[in-house]
Amino acid sequence: MDEKKDINVTLQMEQEGKSEIVISVFSIWRGLKRFFILWIAAAILLGIFSILFSALFASDQNKRTSALVSFTYKGIEQGKDPAGKDFNVKDSLCNPEVIQNALTQLGRPTDELESVRAGLSVNGIIPSDAMDRIITYQNVYQNATNGALSAAQAMLDVSYYSTQYQVIFDYSDTSYSSDEAVQVLNQMLDCYRSYFFEVYGYNKALGSAIAAIDYSTYDYAEAVDVFSTTLTTLADYLDQLAEEDTTRFRSNKTGYTFADLSSAVETIESMDLDLISSYITVNNVTKDRQALMTYYQYRVDSLRRKRNISQERLDTITESIDKYEKDSILIFGNGTDNVNTTYTQASEQYDKLISQKISAQKEVSTATQQIDFFETRIEALEDRSAASREKMERVEKDLADLNEKVNKLLDDVNATADEYYENVAFGNAYNVLVPASSSTMGFIRSLINGAMKPAVILEAVALLVYLCAAFIYGLRLEKGKLPEAETKPEKKSTEKQTEKKAKS
Repeated sequence: MDEKKDINVTLQMEQEGKSEIVISVFSIWRGLKRFFILWIAAAILLGIFSILFSALFASDQNKRTSALVSFTYKGIEQGKDPAGKDFNVKDSLCNPEVIQNALTQLGRPTDELESVRAGLSVNGIIPSDAMDRIITYQNVYQNATNGALSAAQAMLDVSYYSTQYQVIFDYSDTSYSSDEAVQVLNQMLDCYRSYFFEVYGYNKALGSAIAAIDYSTYDYAEAVDVFSTTLTTLADYLDQLAEEDTTRFRSNKTGYTFADLSSAVETIESMDLDLISSYITVNNVTKDRQALMTYYQYRVDSLRRKRNISQERLDTITESIDKYEKDSILIFGNGTDNVNTTYTQASEQYDKLISQKISAQKEVSTATQQIDFFETRIEALEDRSAASREKMERVEKDLADLNEKVNKLLDDVNATADEYYENVAFGNAYNVLVPASSSTMGFIRSLINGAMKPAVILEAVALLVYLCAAFIYGLRLEKGKLPEAETKPEKKSTEKQTEKKAKS
């Protein structure tokens, strides 16, 4: 024990009448042992108190559930929607229509819509490599000199748009339980899939508007023009889909490909519609001859104006193409000949001009054909008498059959296009990667995470109090032994003097 007490802690009081207090490490160790059980008990109680406090007073902060979704269609990496417009993910995902559909399907009152929408938030997830690249660009820009400033600015112009998003539902302001909140969020994300297809898939409103036109309110020749416009619009749409479709998609519902439907449109135009149109023209079938002639003349005048505008546009584009200088690449020669070679390549702007020229040429030729057609009709109305009632009834029956075929074709196009967008074009455009979930372990884990910070603070305070108590106990213990400690050196010195006298 004496050897242990040789290791001391000295406290020097810098006051008048300086004195020293020597505390042995062994005394402090005795204090640590004395209060060890109390410290352990206090640490356990403080940890339990922190968890209970978090559960009772901070439970609202843990009323959150989340899911992970992704978008993988072409254009999302530039922050665009499938239509090519700026894509606001939060406004799209948290659309009131989507939330209302989810609440309705769950049988919940729709007046919960605003509280649900207020608790929703969407955070884009940026991969670590993209984040490192962005930080590097920022450092380059900040440290760039005047000469390198433009290059650094060009790097900063490259923005990153997330393709994965975390959808968080904070239901602390609602009366939902954790299971109900999870159910609402998952149902909303499921309803968004249908909403996404309706907004960015085939435009059903177009088909409905076409089918809603009542051809019987028009004169016979005008009704033919209405059907012609409908079929032309439908053919252009099918051609666009056929060009985009690289899989030659065939619908399981209708059994048609887009090429099949396009052929059906051409058949109706060349067989049914042309037959009715020629019969009306040859037999001069009309409800009001004079009104029809006025209509034809108006169409001719309108088409001539349209053709003039298209022709001027075509001339301007052609002139721009003739004067356009393509991008060139100069390759420096090497070797013995040392000859430089220059290559020209088409640029994106040049390709756009060519596309615009083709479109303008098509508009001019189409307008010319329609002008000739209407002028032929005007001549027929002027030279021939009006048709009999029997011929009018035949035309009415033929138009009714044509209307039925067109409506059936529109239904087939709708069904085929919807299936194509849902299974091919947008098959993986929107996915729920990780659905929302609720578990007791997750809730307990969140409570423990919330209690960690106050628990660490309280445990640190408890440890400090424990050390101070042990030190104070050792100090008091040493003070009680000071008289005995002072006599021991005197006794030892007396014994040494006696031993010296005996030897002498």
